[in-house]
Parts: sequence; C-alpha cells; structure tokens
Amino acid sequence: MAVEEGRAEETAAELSKAMTRLRARLRRESAPETMPWTWSQLTTLGRVVETGPTTASELAQGEHVRRQSMAETLSALRGHGLIVSEPDPSDGRKTLISATREGRELMATIPAAREAWLSAALRSLLGPEEHRVLLEASAIMNRLADAEP
Repeated sequence: MAVEEGRAEETAAELSKAMTRLRARLRRESAPETMPWTWSQLTTLGRVVETGPTTASELAQGEHVRRQSMAETLSALRGHGLIVSEPDPSDGRKTLISATREGRELMATIPAAREAWLSAALRSLLGPEEHRVLLEASAIMNRLADAEP
C-alpha cells in the first residue's frame, strides 16, 4: 500500500492544517467569548472531571505547566465554584481537587455545543456524498490516531 513519493507529506501537511482550523472553529463555537474562563482553565477542569479527585502536582504535570501556573488556574476555578479541595483521606499532607456539580455540568455543555454547530454546518453545507466521504475519513483518522508507524 505504498504512496507515491511526496504524496504522504503533502497529505499530512494539508490534513494537519485542516484539523487545526476545524479545532479552532470548534473551540470558538463551544466557548463563546462571553465565557469568563480561559482554555487552560477549561482543559484543567476537563482533566479533573475525567480523572476524578487529583492533586495540583498531578494536574500541572498532566497539563505540562509549572505548579505556580496551575495554582493560579485552580484559584480561578475555585473562585467560580467549579472545583473544591479536600484533604486526601489516605495522606493528610496532600490535597485532592474535585469538580463540583457546576463544574461537571459546564464540561458537559462543551461537546454538546461543538456537536450542535458541526451538525448544523454539515446539514447546510454538504451533500450526501460528502457526508459519506467524511464518515469514511473519520474512520481513517481514528485508525491514524491509533497507529504506531
């Protein structure tokens, strides 16, 4: 299944550009500019919702930021009532951060807003054949995401 010389590189560059543009648009559609949270705050909150109770150090490591930056992010999230901190029952020296009900509900709205915009765009802009092609492309992209070349 060899691809002609230079074709894989061209496809990789175009796909990367397209994914970057679509990701930026999905971000814009899912978090209106009126939201008081930054993307770093939302990704941190998403990690807390996904992983469950965790420490600030684990969050900083997972988000690839300094502990001081993570402390600022957590302070903002705490100020908005999206997280709470409690002593670790198994190690009193540690503090565990958990999402509040409001934090979990906020994170649930983001994929819904993205999918609503994307569904509307797909319905209004694409014909049946393009829908089929995108569905096939989605399967290919998932295979790529799992690949170990």
